[in-house]
Amino acid sequence: MKALNVVLAVIGGAVAGATVGLLMAPEKGEKTREDIIEYLKSKGVKLRRSKIEELADEIAEEIKK
Repeated sequence: MKALNVVLAVIGGAVAGATVGLLMAPEKGEKTREDIIEYLKSKGVKLRRSKIEELADEIAEEIKK
């Protein structure tokens, strides 16, 4: 395998793992989204709540397929 393929596989696995972890989290989805927004704000990322909800819905739909 080329090094780039390995790096892409690791990144893809990390994203998939994080997504599954968020979807299976014991807290309510609303609380989890608020925590994510607060974390991103602390890192200087500006997102509207609706964007996070749209992204979460898109990820959930992809996982259902």
